[in-house]
Amino acid sequence: MIPLLTVTALLVLPAAAEAQDVVSEEPEILIADRRRPDRQEIVVTGSGALRPTKSDSVQGVALIGDLDPGVGARIENCLRDEAGIVQFRRSDGRSAHPTSQGVTLRGLGGNASSRALVTLDGIPQADPFGGWVAWSAYDAINLGGILVTRGGGSGTDGPGALAGTIGLFSTMTDGAEASLAYGSRGSWDASASAGGRLGHGQVALDGRYSRGDGFIPVSQGQRGLVDRAAPYEQGGLGVRLRFDAGVDSRIEASLRGFADRRDRGTDFSASKTDGVDASLRFVHDPVGATQWLALAYVQVRDFESGFASVAAGRNSVAPALFQRVPATGLGARFELRPAIGDANPLRVGADWRRTTGRTEEDFFFSGVTPGRHRIAGGSSDTVGVFAEWESGDPGNSLLWTLGGRLDRWWLGDGYRLERNIGGTTITDLGFRARQGWEGSGRVGVRWTSDALSLRAAAYRGWRLPTLNELYRPFRVGAAVTNANEALVPERLWGGEMGADWNSGDTKLSTTLFANHLANAIANVTLAPNLNQRQNLDAIDSMGVEVSAEQRIGPATLRATYAFTDAKVDASGAAVRLDGRRPAQIAKHGGSVSLRSNSDGRFGGFATLRYVGKQNEDDLGLLVLDDALTLDAGLTWRLADAISIEARGENLFDELVPSAISSAGIVERATPRTLWIGARVSF
Repeated sequence: MIPLLTVTALLVLPAAAEAQDVVSEEPEILIADRRRPDRQEIVVTGSGALRPTKSDSVQGVALIGDLDPGVGARIENCLRDEAGIVQFRRSDGRSAHPTSQGVTLRGLGGNASSRALVTLDGIPQADPFGGWVAWSAYDAINLGGILVTRGGGSGTDGPGALAGTIGLFSTMTDGAEASLAYGSRGSWDASASAGGRLGHGQVALDGRYSRGDGFIPVSQGQRGLVDRAAPYEQGGLGVRLRFDAGVDSRIEASLRGFADRRDRGTDFSASKTDGVDASLRFVHDPVGATQWLALAYVQVRDFESGFASVAAGRNSVAPALFQRVPATGLGARFELRPAIGDANPLRVGADWRRTTGRTEEDFFFSGVTPGRHRIAGGSSDTVGVFAEWESGDPGNSLLWTLGGRLDRWWLGDGYRLERNIGGTTITDLGFRARQGWEGSGRVGVRWTSDALSLRAAAYRGWRLPTLNELYRPFRVGAAVTNANEALVPERLWGGEMGADWNSGDTKLSTTLFANHLANAIANVTLAPNLNQRQNLDAIDSMGVEVSAEQRIGPATLRATYAFTDAKVDASGAAVRLDGRRPAQIAKHGGSVSLRSNSDGRFGGFATLRYVGKQNEDDLGLLVLDDALTLDAGLTWRLADAISIEARGENLFDELVPSAISSAGIVERATPRTLWIGARVSF
């Protein structure tokens, strides 16, 4: 297993001679290899992008290289080891409602839409309609690493990186690998990857299937006759092709699909997500010459969900709403890195993204028959140009970078229609199209002397409201949250400074940050059981992030901690929120992990995670308690190609509150879950 490490070195490409076969070359991220004292670096390769630059090293950056700490593991749970990364709910993609899986950092919450820009090989991954992230979609891709850049960026990856950028990098499989595991509550998890040469190129196939009977979400002692286990079934399949297109050039194509079925533990609460993604790109990536990339992609999503109304006492349940959300994302990108001398310090380019989607809902049920139907949706477009310059080389102690981005955005004609089924129209609204300009940028510097590096950065970013925030009202129990077609973009100003120490077996990193998110979109309480999405004056967030790593013989000990002091600045209808901590944001969070880094027959890991108390609602009337959980696993390599693995999640069976209703009903995240399985690789 590759240990999770903070990237304190620059993201560079080795100066070794180029491989003769172009298709074998991939962008490379270098990190220290603690398993091999005789080897100072290992290479995590990524697909579909130009060679990494050093610009992001002026900010707090971490590389998650160990994405498979054991059979049955999940990507979203690997991210929880990095303190400060917050998903809207503490539950993972097996039990959380899909619309609650937004991700943010540095206390910049507000609702379930992501404030962090999540990309896969440079392609935005947020749902086109709602801005949440379908983590189960990555079952159909073989990931080689995740690069987390905290704080707003220069905009070279696109708009939306208010809290940071979480970059997922795929890797082409060479050979074959398969695993099969059985876990608690009738859970199964199977995955397989295979790849190799195909003419003058490569082909890779990746797939995964998982299912389980699930657990009862409602905490023991509050359950009624309607509560039962919440099963899940998920799977995905992907194919990727890469072909030589001449000297230092390649064509890459990707097609993947996934299906996700979940249940919320009562009748009428099942959800279904189907998705298909496709991309095509041309990459020209020579060393010391002009480089360029052209990319086009499409994302298709079809989401369905039922919502239930549970009676007091939880002894009866009825359907409350059925929702279907078809959505599409389209995009294109071109980037040019001209050769200046023998380097490529300048990046210039342009990108375009279009999202369309609508929600179709049946509600006001009489028994199991709906009485009303609603349809609401619209479209958004963003076209941007960007440029970034970096100065410095591997032998230079001083690196500085300056980047900027200018975007033109459009919101198309939105609409909301409500009618009695088989009868009269209740609401028929059209919302005028809007457009505007927004700018992003970053300036940063990094100074290095021997083992010590000092860095500082300042940045501006922005995020366009999602179609979900603009046009779709929703109801949870008795509480109604209205949409707001007049929402304006969120705008972030922020800065940070930090220090990194990298000396042999010891790594230390600390970052101080301060952010001001103007026009932050939140669900604001207007009256009992009546809320509306509104632009707050601001969310102000400051804090510190710390990580430490020490190699101890055949193992690596790593700890991370984040303190986040976030407060709402509000007036007018939202004045009651002024000075309060944003919903779903904890002040304290951290993890401690011990992982083996030897090539022996036995290996393992143990990870202790802590998340502090946080508010469920905007007024702070409902509080989710803190939680301390332990995950651990063991590996026994029987032969070079065969290993047996055992892994446990939440071994203390700690109650991890993930939600609390206005009636005080507490839902929990994953209880103790044990896995046993085998892995075969060639």
